Amino acid sequence: MTDLDIRAAVTGDVPAIVALLADDPLGAQRESPDDLTPYLAALERLTRDPHQHLVVAVREDRVVGTLQLTIIPGLSRRGATRSIIEAVRIHADERGSGLGTQLIEWAIEESRRQGCQLVQLTSDSTRTDAHRFYERLGFTASHVGFKLAL
Repeated sequence: MTDLDIRAAVTGDVPAIVALLADDPLGAQRESPDDLTPYLAALERLTRDPHQHLVVAVREDRVVGTLQLTIIPGLSRRGATRSIIEAVRIHADERGSGLGTQLIEWAIEESRRQGCQLVQLTSDSTRTDAHRFYERLGFTASHVGFKLAL
């Protein structure tokens, strides 16, 4: 898979990213590919924040994967910086190809480059295949996550 390019997302990538986000049962309920206005505004906010890295994986000029990496400086763990991997999506045609592994490995290496001591992520409790995938990459299900919709 040497023809893969992982790069910062740009405005022209937004329709493809939103399509990836919407392409599963959970995403289909919460994403709205018909109105890109909020996504374009979000990309603008992300682009201005140096701690946010929204990236796409591109093969043959086609967006085939995406994730967001957030760098968080903190006081706990002796002032450790951590990263959070969020919104990992792989195009249906590419699932099982190793692309997801490449994308997560990129995020881990970028986290190291940014001085992080810990990489964390959450995964919806219904995504059992994703849980196995992350465990194969060395992640451990060490915490219970909570959310509060506002």
